[in-house]
Amino acid sequence: MSAVKRLIIADSHVGQGTDDAAEMSSLVRRAADGGVDEVIYLGDSFQYLIGISKFWTTALREVIESWREVRRNGVRIVIIEGNRDFFLDGPELATEVDWSGRIYEFYAGERRYRLDHGDLVNPRDFQYRFWSRISKSAVARIWARLLPQSLAVAIVRRMEAHLATTNRKFRYTKPIADLRRSASSAWEEGINVLFWGHFHTHWECRERDHLAMILPAWLETRTSVLVHPDGAWHGVDANLESCEIPGKGD
Repeated sequence: MSAVKRLIIADSHVGQGTDDAAEMSSLVRRAADGGVDEVIYLGDSFQYLIGISKFWTTALREVIESWREVRRNGVRIVIIEGNRDFFLDGPELATEVDWSGRIYEFYAGERRYRLDHGDLVNPRDFQYRFWSRISKSAVARIWARLLPQSLAVAIVRRMEAHLATTNRKFRYTKPIADLRRSASSAWEEGINVLFWGHFHTHWECRERDHLAMILPAWLETRTSVLVHPDGAWHGVDANLESCEIPGKGD
């Protein structure tokens, strides 16, 4: 796609707050009104997101309604899989979004961007990797389809909480060496800008004209990143006004 304006939202965890679904819906509509062509969620967009509609919460359905509105006007919705996301290729969710998957790449101007949630950056987080593989397996998908809704939701909430606990150590104490190694590997593949989410607070490394950065969580900051068609990018607040990336000057 050429001349595309993109809004990137990291770790919004919609459903954890009282009015966050309404805030997110307003942001999506404001983005469309402001000329954004693609809204990209950099993982963990909701408290949990499962591609099977019987799991959908009121908060999720409210935001989906805003997606439907803007998609009718040509805006694309992209979801990158995070640790709170399951079976995103399920047919119910697939009709509500334009793309979902683990890693998303695009060109803006001369820059090649890669977006990766970042939960698998650390190869030593064995407990999280184990539970992630089990909870997102084909067997788990079948189980999710067959269980009664109330029981299935209760189990998924427990599993999501367990995943969050197993991953807590590495999310709040950033695995710097692994992040740098991942960044170097991406740069060698021709990536100019690599964005992660997952870790919730800003961190970055640079090498000449290459950048790798953790985007602060929308959950805590209500900030996002706007990428312009020429490849330039900057932080934006809830009104899509330009702002500093929280924590960038620390």
